[in-house]
Amino acid sequence: MADATILDFEFEAHPNPVSDADRAGVLADPGFGKALTDHMVVIQYAEGHGWHNARVQPHAPLQINPACAVLHYAQEIFEGLKAYRLPDGGAALFRPEANAGRFNESAVRMAMPEMPEELFLESLGQMVRADRHWIPEGEGGSLYLRPFMFASETFLGVRPASEFTYLVIASPAGAYFKGAESVTLWASEHYTRAAPGGTGAAKCGGNYASSLVAQAEAIREGCHQVVFLDAVERRWVEELGGMNIMFVFEDGSIQTPPLGGTILPGITRDSLLTLAREAGLTVREERYGIDQWKADAESGRLREAFACGTAAVVTSIGKVRGRDFEFGIGNQGPGMVAQKLKSDLVAIQRGRAPDPHGWVKRLF
Repeated sequence: MADATILDFEFEAHPNPVSDADRAGVLADPGFGKALTDHMVVIQYAEGHGWHNARVQPHAPLQINPACAVLHYAQEIFEGLKAYRLPDGGAALFRPEANAGRFNESAVRMAMPEMPEELFLESLGQMVRADRHWIPEGEGGSLYLRPFMFASETFLGVRPASEFTYLVIASPAGAYFKGAESVTLWASEHYTRAAPGGTGAAKCGGNYASSLVAQAEAIREGCHQVVFLDAVERRWVEELGGMNIMFVFEDGSIQTPPLGGTILPGITRDSLLTLAREAGLTVREERYGIDQWKADAESGRLREAFACGTAAVVTSIGKVRGRDFEFGIGNQGPGMVAQKLKSDLVAIQRGRAPDPHGWVKRLF
């Protein structure tokens, strides 16, 4: 079996890349996930042969057999992280080793092969270096990277696949909730995101697919996002459709639902908790009920709530609505603690502040 940690990448330049003028037009207002860059990384895996055939090639559609395993049994995982432009014009990733670790934890849960950390990190570096001109220069801009792996073996039996394809694609990104100082959440009554023993802690597409009906309900109710409660008691706040959640109380303490198999272990979540502790704030990872959330918001004990994740970083929560209730939080706008934590985190990510934890990994 080849030593996957020292694979050589073949490079094929795109024969007809996006023109400088068209790319500049995209980067002026990239949105999120709308445009894709010129290249992609592809690596193959086969049982008995390991990881092989690593390459950077033109971004193009894939050709797969209709009996490809992922189409029938959803055996796939993904990650999301960003490349940031540094003050001197270089570029860096933020905590990519954490993404590599979570990718492999997801792989184990989904009966897929783990990828050596060195290969995962090199695939990201290859992607960013190939499309370095796609990193937006403006404030808040970044290059969003989407590494993912799917079962590419052709068969119809119900079993783990033995062949997999790993790819990295990239998209220039701006603000996720553009123009929103705070968001309104819909507390789902009928739908749950994950149950004990399920795949809630894995970053797999099935988790997001099952959340879409609840997200659609939230939008119909005039809300930005859905917030899920636990699947057992339908009481405890867990997370949003794609972000973790935190609460700030009148004494300045922060509380967030504990990990335990049903909540995705967010890297932004972990980073913010670290920064909060270092700032002298009391941090609790404890369960928080929707009934208590409403009571604390109405009494003023709860001053802020915010969502956090790679895409949006930090977004304040202004209101929460449900089938038979609605309540506001604090001033229903950006919270001071949320803004401070976001500012501190972004300054590290973009190389404008000291990085005592070694979170920033320079690429060039």
